[in-house]
Amino acid sequence: MDPFYLIVGHVSQLELLVPHGVKLVQLRLKGLSDAELRRQIARGRDLCAVHGAQLVVNDHWELALEMNCNFVHLGQEDLDQADLKALRRNDVRFGISTHDEAELERALACDPAYVALGPVYETKLKKMPWAPQGLGKLSRWKQAVGDLPLVAIGGLTPARLPGVFQAGADSAAVVTDIQLADNPEARTLEWLEATR
Repeated sequence: MDPFYLIVGHVSQLELLVPHGVKLVQLRLKGLSDAELRRQIARGRDLCAVHGAQLVVNDHWELALEMNCNFVHLGQEDLDQADLKALRRNDVRFGISTHDEAELERALACDPAYVALGPVYETKLKKMPWAPQGLGKLSRWKQAVGDLPLVAIGGLTPARLPGVFQAGADSAAVVTDIQLADNPEARTLEWLEATR
């Protein structure tokens, strides 16, 4: 699993940043029409194929299946509806968000490609019902998941990376630090450098 996991909220950000060497990117689309979802997922899928990057479709597992995408990210709510058997039958891997022990246990029972823990630090992007999880919890999660890749998300910066990786994360998922940067391209290059 690539140590740098970019998360973007629009395919235009993916178009701007993936060509700089990003190898793992999640397209997190919210509140769009079906036609616009399809347009953005298709564009993201094709662009990632050209650049040798792995596209992860957030939430929209049915569209991912239909549009021949091979990786999705599921929140705990998504697990209630997602047809994991259909995903497996079609060789679609999936990662799962977790925030507490019960969610981790549920996620591990689904045999995911990775487990995410967050927010590790306070995050500005969206109001979270969970307090920052911290590096200690990240270490406990790594002990629990063993060889399964562990993704840290929430409030990450290049300066916080060493601690996050020492605590056991295999990959750092980044949203706000790049979205709110004055120069997202330059910031993405900093992240790529910091995680190589």
